[in-house]
This record gives sequence, C-alpha cells and structure tokens, in this order.
Amino acid sequence: MTKTVTLIPGDGIGTDVTNSVKEVIQALGTDIEWEVAEAGEEIMEEKGTPLPEDVLESIRRNKVALKGPLTTPVGTGFRSVNVALRKELDLYANVRPNLSLPGLDLRYKDIDLIIFRENTEDLYAGVEHQVGKHAAESIKIITREGTERICRLAFEQSRDLGRKHITVVHKANIMKFTDGLFRDVFYEVAEDYKDDFEEIDDRIVDNMSMQLVMKPELYDVMVCPNLYGDILSDLCAGLTGGLGVAPGANIGDGLALFEPVHGSAPKYAGQNRANPLATLLSAKNMLDYMGHEEDAQRMQNGIEAALKNPETRTKDLGGTAGTKEFTQAIVSNLS
Repeated sequence: MTKTVTLIPGDGIGTDVTNSVKEVIQALGTDIEWEVAEAGEEIMEEKGTPLPEDVLESIRRNKVALKGPLTTPVGTGFRSVNVALRKELDLYANVRPNLSLPGLDLRYKDIDLIIFRENTEDLYAGVEHQVGKHAAESIKIITREGTERICRLAFEQSRDLGRKHITVVHKANIMKFTDGLFRDVFYEVAEDYKDDFEEIDDRIVDNMSMQLVMKPELYDVMVCPNLYGDILSDLCAGLTGGLGVAPGANIGDGLALFEPVHGSAPKYAGQNRANPLATLLSAKNMLDYMGHEEDAQRMQNGIEAALKNPETRTKDLGGTAGTKEFTQAIVSNLS
C-alpha cells in the first residue's frame, strides 16, 4: 500500500540532497509517494512566513516527513524554523544516531552511539528577558511530564534495537532542582526496563564530554536535556566525520520528521557539489521507522559500498565525485 510522505526540500542545497533521496528510494522500489511542501527562506517572499500552515497540515496528515536543510530568515519572529516545527508539532524527541562508516579517514573506527535529546524544554523553551540595562535572564524549564516521555521513548527504542547500556546526562550536582528532576525521573522510568539492560547509569555533562573524546566505545545510548543533547550530539557527529554524515530525527506521538542536521550551504546549491549523505542516512532511518527494514538495510549497503571507493565519494569525504555520481554509485550498489 502506497504511503504518502511529506517532503520539505528546504533551502540552498536542500533540493540537491532531497533529489538524491528520491532517486535512491525510487531505485529501491519502496512504495512511497512524496507530497512536496515548501518552507524556509525561499518561500518567505511568496507566503510571508518561512513556515506556512499548509506545511504543518501536511505533516499532521501524513504522519511522516523528510526535510532538507532550512535557513532561518532574519526578522520574521522565528528564532529557528526547525525549532518552530518541533514546537508546533510537539516533536519532543530529537534522535541522533552516530555510526562509524567505511572509507572515511576517522580517528575512531568503532563508534555506534545514539543520543535521545529532549526537544521542547530546558533553556530552549525561549523564556528569557532583559533585566534592566546591563543583564539578561533565561529560565530553564524541566517538567516531570516532558522528562518522562523522552526517557520512556529512549528506553523503548533502545530495547527494541537490542541496546544494553543507557546513560542519562545531567548537571544535577549544581542544578539540583532542574537537572536533579531530569535525573530522578530517568531512574524512576528505568525501573520498568531494568531487566532489559545490562547497565543503566548517569554522567555529569562535563565529564561525559571528556569520556566521549577519550573512550567513546564505552557508551551506547545517552538521554539528555535539550541543551546538553544539542552540544553532545554535535560532539558525537565529530567522532564519525562531522555534520555532513549526521542524520537526525524528531519524534512525537504518532508524528516523525527526519532531517540532516547540517546547514543549507546556499553557495553550493545546484552545482553538483553537495554531500547528500546526512539526508540519505536520515531517509534510511525513516524507512526503518515506517517498517521498511529490508529496504533500509539495502540502502545502508549501497551507501557503505559507495563510500569505500574514493572515486564515488564526494570531495568533502575525501573523494572526487559530485552529488549525482555519489547517488548513482549508491543506486548501483543496492543489494
């Protein structure tokens, strides 16, 4: 049965990288129909907003979306279009897998980490104000409800993936009420899953940063409040090759938005120079989410085969290929 998926091409290289996904999925034969919805800077002049209501309606209707990179225009009232999407759709979990891929010149060869980042609260709630002329104040918001749902999703998905070690990251030694609540609720939820995991523990965020640089192989799954998750997910992306290879997903109750985490790089748009890997890996995770596990694995096989050959890797990955050549190499290696 054909499944309709909302496709937001995005700005800059967005069309280049999402066209790569469309070509690979067509070659896989996955029964997906794309419903294109325009958002971002390039639609601003026509619609008067970077996030038209019809985009939100499309995602709510189709339940699954794939998004290219978006540029946030200046002076529109949106702190970030990406953040606005998460808030409007209550996509409370940002899921960032980090996996070492073949063919890349990396310091670490055995990274396999997943970060579950709470996506709607913490300092990113945007509750801040000026205090007189010489100070500003931002309010850190952590709720039991928000914490419980991200922790439960992390435990459920980690268990289903066969993961055995899960760590909550916090700064509860200093922020005893907010981060203390996040840590406490994590352990309360953990009681329901303690038989499914070999190790359930916690780390203070600064120590966690050091641990990930020195011995990342010791860690498996991390659950983080919004700010720490944002920082650590980019750190982990650095362990596996940078933002150009980093897929992302924003998950809510019955809704999912998959996206690369890099920027829109407008100066490379339409030049056959964009690296579509992060978007392709996001689409691969989307196929898994939708129940197309076999096609997702075939896509992963094609990606890894293309990466092993420098003639079919893009230039930023140490190769010589353009966007189209890299995409064609993946298609040729689907198995």
